[in-house]
Amino acid sequence: MKRRVFMATAWGAALWAFAGHAQQSGQTRRVGSLIGFSENDPFVHKVVSGFADALGRFGWAAGGNIRIDYRFAAGDPTLYRTHAAELIALSPEALLAVPAAAAAALREWTA
Repeated sequence: MKRRVFMATAWGAALWAFAGHAQQSGQTRRVGSLIGFSENDPFVHKVVSGFADALGRFGWAAGGNIRIDYRFAAGDPTLYRTHAAELIALSPEALLAVPAAAAAALREWTA
């Protein structure tokens, strides 16, 4: 249960980061998201879908004015590093990492 609360909070924080800027630019914004859980986790599917729906309420449309690149590490340290490098190479304007191990992997490439 704590994992679910943490993930929902993290997604919510990312949402607010973009909420005020949705209508300010005609260009597509890019977000990189490194998630430490399995892509097949039913809860992850709900959170990702909910995140996209919430962004839509603020004027952000996936495939329109925002592109979110998701990578799922499923707790594998090698995948954290590999996916972090991939996301950084895409030059996103914002990064979202869940849990702390994902953030640490991204920090290695951004520090």
